[in-house]
Amino acid sequence: MWMVLGLLAIGATLVNLYTFSVGKDYKLPMAIALSLTALTVCADYSHLSVWVEAEDWSALADVIPGMGRAWWVLTIISILLNMLPIFLERTRKQA
Repeated sequence: MWMVLGLLAIGATLVNLYTFSVGKDYKLPMAIALSLTALTVCADYSHLSVWVEAEDWSALADVIPGMGRAWWVLTIISILLNMLPIFLERTRKQA
């Protein structure tokens, strides 16, 4: 599930950037993309909680260290890309 939500978040981010580049209102795609990013992280956390309940410690030991860093990096990238139109719009207004 987290993979599907992640791909949808990437697609929504691309739609956000596209709608901004053609001069349309980008706020709804931005909100959708950021919401999908949050849902992706929640879905992954839920998936990992199943492993905890099953006491699958070897799977957790293999996955958690890399995934923890990956989710931080990907979430930060998602936030920055989705907020990019706001920053670009402000610089255009100031110029």
